[in-house]
Amino acid sequence: MKRRLITVYIVSHNYGKYLENAIESVLRQTTDSWELLVINDNSTDNTLEVMNLYKGDERVRLISTTGVGLPSVCNLAIKEAKGDYLIRLDGDDFLDENALLVLSNYLGKNQDVAMVFPDCYMIDEFDEIYAEERREKVFENNHVLDAPANGACIMIRKDVLKEIGGYREDLGAQDGFDLWAKIMSNYKCANINLPLYYYRRHGQNMTNNTQHILSARRAIKRDSIAKELDENKPVIAVIPCRRNYDFCIDFWKEKVNGITLLQRSIENCLNSSLLDYIVIVSDNHEVKDVMGLFEDKRLQFFERSREETIRSVKLVPILERIAKKYDPDMRGITTVLYLQTTFVGTATIDEAITTLVMNRADCAFAVEEINKPLYKRTHYGLQRINVAKNLTSDFDKIYQETYTALATRNRNFNTGSLTGPKIVNYIIPHEECFFISSPLMLEVARKIVEFKSS
Repeated sequence: MKRRLITVYIVSHNYGKYLENAIESVLRQTTDSWELLVINDNSTDNTLEVMNLYKGDERVRLISTTGVGLPSVCNLAIKEAKGDYLIRLDGDDFLDENALLVLSNYLGKNQDVAMVFPDCYMIDEFDEIYAEERREKVFENNHVLDAPANGACIMIRKDVLKEIGGYREDLGAQDGFDLWAKIMSNYKCANINLPLYYYRRHGQNMTNNTQHILSARRAIKRDSIAKELDENKPVIAVIPCRRNYDFCIDFWKEKVNGITLLQRSIENCLNSSLLDYIVIVSDNHEVKDVMGLFEDKRLQFFERSREETIRSVKLVPILERIAKKYDPDMRGITTVLYLQTTFVGTATIDEAITTLVMNRADCAFAVEEINKPLYKRTHYGLQRINVAKNLTSDFDKIYQETYTALATRNRNFNTGSLTGPKIVNYIIPHEECFFISSPLMLEVARKIVEFKSS
C-alpha cells in the first residue's frame, strides 16, 4: 500500500446525518497522500450504515469504539495513524477540497512548526454559510496566545503529539485548548488565512455545554502552570473594604443568605491553594471581627486612611504598599477582588491567576463578550461600533470588564499602573458577572441565593 503522508480521522457519535458529507470532503481532496480513519463511537443512529458505504476503499479504515468519548478516540487515532501529520475532522463538519494540500505543504516547508490551522466558514445544519471566521496571524499580528484554535482541523505532527502525551482523557472537553496549552510553550504554531473547513453550529455541539467546557478549561490552565507558579510567588489576594462612599455605610457588612459579603469573599479565598496571603484592606477595624471567624495564617489586615477610600482615588498606591510588605522583590502577583460581585467563586479567583501566568501577561481579568449592538455618536448621528458582518476576525470581538477578579503583576505598581501593557482576558459564566450597585441589586442577590437554596 502506498505510504500516506497525512492521517485524517473522522469521529462520529450520532452524526450519521452529516457523516457522508464529511467523508466525501476527504475523498475530494486535491492531494492523494492521505489515509482516512472513520471512527464510530457507539452511535445509535445510522452512522455505521453510512460508514459501510466506504468499506471497499483501501484508503479508508473503519473503526468502532464503545462510547469512550472524544479524547480517548483521538488517542486511539494517534496509535492507529500511519501518516506523519494528523488532522481531526468532526463528523458534522467538512473540508475544503484544498485543505490537506495547503496545510501539509506548510508543515513541509516549515520544519520548526508543530501545528497549523486555517480559517473557517460557519455553516448551519443545512450547509448554508452564514459567516467566515478569520484568525489574525499568530506571532505576527497576534502576540497574545490566549485564544486557542478549534480542536478540529488542526494539522499537527504525529511525533509532537506523542511527545506531549496525546490528549487528556480525564476532562472530556476542550481538546483544542489542551493541545494549545501543551504546545504553545515549547513549539511553534501557525495559521493560514484561508477558510479551509466548514464548521457546523447546531444544538448538539459539544461547544454548547458551557459548564463542562468551563471546568475543563480551568483544569487545563491550572495544570499547565503548575511548574511555573513558584516563579510567580507570592500570590496576594486583596479585598478592599471601606466605611463610606458606597450606597450604604459599611457595605461589606451587608448579608446574603445570612453571611456578610466580606465573609463570603474570605471563604472563597481560603478555599484557594494558589493564594499565599489574603489581605483585607480597610479604614474600619471592625472588619477584624469577621476575620476572627477564621483561623488561617494567610489572612492579614492592612489599614488605609479614609482619604484613600474616596471613589475617585486610585487603588494602585495602596496596592503598592501592600505588595512591598509581602513581596519586597515585586516578583509576585496581586489579585483584586470586589465585594460587589458576590457570586464569584474560588475557581474564578484561581483562573485569574492561571490565565495571567499561562500567557506570561502583565494583567488578566474577567470579561463578558458584548453581542448586542453598540453605538457611538458621530457628526451624522449614531454609528455602530461592533458592526455585524459575515467576515469576522478574532480582533473584532468587543468585551466589557466584569469587575470580578483581576490578577496583576506587582511590578506594575512601580510605574503607577494597575494593569501594565499586556492584558489578557478570560470569560466567566454570566451569573458571576452580577454586580451589586444599588439597594435593589442587593435585594435581587438575596432573592437569587434564596431561590437556589430552596
